[in-house]
Amino acid sequence: MNNIKTVLILLSFLILASCGSRKALTGSSPVEDAAVTRVVQQHYANEADFETLQARVRVQFQNDEQNQSLTVSYRMKKDETIWLSASVLGFPLAKVLITPESVKYYEKIGGTYFDGDFTLLSRLLGTPLDFEKVQNLLIGQTIYDLREERYVLTESERGYQLEPAANDLLKKMFLLDTRNFRAVAQQISQEGAARNVTVTYPEYQSIGDEVFPKQIKIIANDAGSNTQIDMEFRSVEFGVPVSFPFEIPSGYDEIVLE
Repeated sequence: MNNIKTVLILLSFLILASCGSRKALTGSSPVEDAAVTRVVQQHYANEADFETLQARVRVQFQNDEQNQSLTVSYRMKKDETIWLSASVLGFPLAKVLITPESVKYYEKIGGTYFDGDFTLLSRLLGTPLDFEKVQNLLIGQTIYDLREERYVLTESERGYQLEPAANDLLKKMFLLDTRNFRAVAQQISQEGAARNVTVTYPEYQSIGDEVFPKQIKIIANDAGSNTQIDMEFRSVEFGVPVSFPFEIPSGYDEIVLE
């Protein structure tokens, strides 16, 4: 699998903790319920409303073994397609095409490709993945749907902090901005597995009527192994015609799951 490390640089920001079980809405008082409901409703009401987007993304990737900068051309059709094309110093490196049903990519250095579902990425990254979580992370929404379980709200100068009311092996924390209700930070951890990921959004940018992340920073720890990804979004455009060219070159070796 060493010959696909370059592709994992692109995909490492998809690292998420294992999916937690859904729980019945029980617990807090009516006052707490009303406050939580208002914050959660505003979070989804303020979600970026677009059909398509394109952007340039500067990605800085660092782990225990390497430190590398990438330039990524990024296109999306919301809820349908995420397309990435990466290069280093102008040299094309890899292309990725993600839909709710499939993950496809190829990388030029090793001459390999994959055409399948999220299973390979989930195995490589050690955690279940799906399209919705990836999209939410990239547009400043909470990774998990806040409407699916009971949360406790704490308000401070930092923002609205939401944590599940029920105890679980999977710990989750979401911090929302008090002005635009977009994600400021989200943290997910599995204490028993010594695995956690923290995603922060240091800065947003206003583009027309939309508010969209300008920077996303991800720090992932897995049993002592550390990965940091810094993403800076430039030249973001909404509602533009987008295409998703993707053709696996002939002669490349397929990665087959055993």
